[in-house]
Amino acid sequence: MPGLNCDVRFNAQAVVLILFTLILFASCSMPYSWSKMFGLPDYGSTGSWRFSHGLRRYLATLRWFSIPASVGFAYICYQQYSHIKKREQRKILSSAPGDLIADQWLVSLYRKLPFRAVSRAWGRVNDIELPVWLRTPVIGLYAWKFACNLEEAVVEDIKSYPNLGSFFCRELKPGSRPIDTSAVLTCPTDGCLLHCGEVHGDVVEQVKGVTYSLEAFLGPGFPRYKDNKPDNGKKFFHCVIYLAPGDYHAFHSPADWNVRQRRHFPGELLSVHPGVQRIISGLFNHNERVVINGTWDHGYFAFAAVGATNVGSIYVNFDEGLRTNQAVPFIPGSYSEIMFDGNGEKQGRSLAKGDQIGGFKLGSTIVLVFEAPENFRFCVEPGQKIKYGQRLGELTLDSEM
Repeated sequence: MPGLNCDVRFNAQAVVLILFTLILFASCSMPYSWSKMFGLPDYGSTGSWRFSHGLRRYLATLRWFSIPASVGFAYICYQQYSHIKKREQRKILSSAPGDLIADQWLVSLYRKLPFRAVSRAWGRVNDIELPVWLRTPVIGLYAWKFACNLEEAVVEDIKSYPNLGSFFCRELKPGSRPIDTSAVLTCPTDGCLLHCGEVHGDVVEQVKGVTYSLEAFLGPGFPRYKDNKPDNGKKFFHCVIYLAPGDYHAFHSPADWNVRQRRHFPGELLSVHPGVQRIISGLFNHNERVVINGTWDHGYFAFAAVGATNVGSIYVNFDEGLRTNQAVPFIPGSYSEIMFDGNGEKQGRSLAKGDQIGGFKLGSTIVLVFEAPENFRFCVEPGQKIKYGQRLGELTLDSEM
């Protein structure tokens, strides 16, 4: 049996270690015993005595000290965490996506954790001004940990950032993200594309095999086709982009479109890490989010910025009244909305491809839901790293002619 073999090998190693320790101790403490035991001439008694005497003197100089129990307990917890992490990774790779969904009671318990308060506290910590001598080790460690490319930033000197919050919201040099003006749809931000595809009915995937309701996510008024069939040669599409902590945190307009409405859904600030998205169905519907609705040349267009743990602050450049992650109670599923009125004949606010819409104070998720011709195709694959401004989708030749 594999377990028995493992125990036998372990016991054999322990026996060998004990015997070796006894032999070494005996050779050091009784230098003459081996020659007498085997009846051999004593050629090295002087050397053995010197070795044992030197070893004893060295051991006498050692200073022994006790290790706090908390350190040992922390080490055991770290080792156990590593084992659990590897086990769960193997489980994810070997299981079907639907098998990983957490039970409802676990999700309810997870939602009870004070993520909103922790995120507000973290925001205050990020706004604390650091001494100049402390900026390089603190911000530099963060930049190294999350592979931030400072050569792309307008301000490359770490000491010029007064706190972590200003570093999170760093601006990029002009031209570092060229906008693909020939593309129908461009990437709105830096990040990793988690999922993309067609929308069938009201339910879409946040990651493969795990879904959420679009009506609950976007609010009432989401347009639908009759019998969920394409109308006038058009379909609905969606994509989910995850921003890691080291990514550029601003988000930009992915197309030329007209913004009509902004909805703010207060909610939880659960982690939106891909690993969490695999086990909590409807995760995006639980979290605080800002949804911007409008239209583009091909019909309906929605742009959603989803908050997450330590990312309670979402800002929109043309909505100064927006306040997120406030310390006030909220009703799940409730929202507030405003309408944008343009100065011209057309109601709304026009955005050009590449215009900055707003940003996060750390990393989070962007969700696009839009109407497009049947021949629309995504140019990137799930799991691919993307940069804002690069081509995200295009129309095939037949639809362009």
